[in-house]
Amino acid sequence: MTRVTVDGIDPFLNRIDAILAEIAFSVQLPPSLHGKAVDRYEAVRNHLEATSSIFHDQIEHFYPQGSMAIDATISNRGTDDEYDLDIIAQLGERFRSMSPIEILTELEKGLTGYRGLTVVRQTRCVTIYYADQMHLDISPSLRDVGTLERQSVIMHARGPKASFDDQEVPMNAYGFGEWYIERTPTELKVVEAFKRRWEDAERRRVKADADVDDVPLQTEFLVKSNTTLALQLIKRFRNVRYADRSGRMPPSVMLSYFAGVAARPGSSLTDALFRITKWIINDIDQATIRNQKLRVENPVYSDDVFTDRWPDTIDQQKRFAADLRDLVRGIERALNGEMLPTELQDWLREMFGDRVVTKAVDQMAMQTRLAAEHGRQGYTKRGSILVPAAAVVVTSSQSSAYASPVQGSRHTYFGSNFK
Repeated sequence: MTRVTVDGIDPFLNRIDAILAEIAFSVQLPPSLHGKAVDRYEAVRNHLEATSSIFHDQIEHFYPQGSMAIDATISNRGTDDEYDLDIIAQLGERFRSMSPIEILTELEKGLTGYRGLTVVRQTRCVTIYYADQMHLDISPSLRDVGTLERQSVIMHARGPKASFDDQEVPMNAYGFGEWYIERTPTELKVVEAFKRRWEDAERRRVKADADVDDVPLQTEFLVKSNTTLALQLIKRFRNVRYADRSGRMPPSVMLSYFAGVAARPGSSLTDALFRITKWIINDIDQATIRNQKLRVENPVYSDDVFTDRWPDTIDQQKRFAADLRDLVRGIERALNGEMLPTELQDWLREMFGDRVVTKAVDQMAMQTRLAAEHGRQGYTKRGSILVPAAAVVVTSSQSSAYASPVQGSRHTYFGSNFK
């Protein structure tokens, strides 16, 4: 598929958007790790085909699914430096006569001992744990013959022995990824803004490691729209809220569906965040009114139900809707200037986690300091420091709190509290 491009809105140019964009930046899978992930799953496929006779010539496709397929990967649940990456292994004719537990067991056997890494069979996948805390979740699938490309079933079996609960679960992760990409065109200003941020980060890393100011390596940029940035923020918010809760949390693929449905190319980051969260809240409310659990289906394959394992109860979905209302109310207050700087930082830490918010605040403070030293800082109409000055186009859909920065004179550093 050729991805459509639009101009879009730079998320770093406006005060609240910039704060949220920095938080999203802090939890994203770095481009260098994305490249490493691609190398790793290709190496895993080669290993299976070369060392296990049952997999020889039997891997029809080996491809990313979920967040990695739509460039929305963030750090793992409750952590800031672990990444779960999902891979589909579409298997051939030899596996069609086997049960779900047999297929999962064969995949586990084929990977056990791989480079001395820990390998664990899960209910629907086999996980490889790398020393740098990257996890590859490999789900075996069988293609539905005569259907849309890669419409398949994946295996569900708790093990260790076969059970009446074992089943083949309908799936079309590939089709969903294509649907999402079509709904979220590349926004050039978002890509350019994050290109600069990753290059700046790489430049600082190289300088710190080698004490030289080398030109950073060119990197592949992953986040391509404010819709996907908003999705990453919602996923991070969910991770923080559910870090100490028992049971399952709302699935990422469900959140990705709502991001795709709510997408309006060219929106600001906060507009995108509002649209997605309010869409989820509305659908949960409608299901709750009918005394039903939320049901979300793959838009390209209705048998693929994204909510098959969450929610277990109506109370669970109501709780998540209440969580999202907290998030919406806080952002609205921030946009309206109703929080003091310290209150805003405390609220952000509660929503997105202490470590990543502190990292984002420190980054913005550093950028403001550098801009001030060179006389390039911007100000809001109230006189507060905004972000390093740049040309801003304020659209009619943006809040009046988004004031165009004006050129400032040379200034000293104002500290880490953004105002």
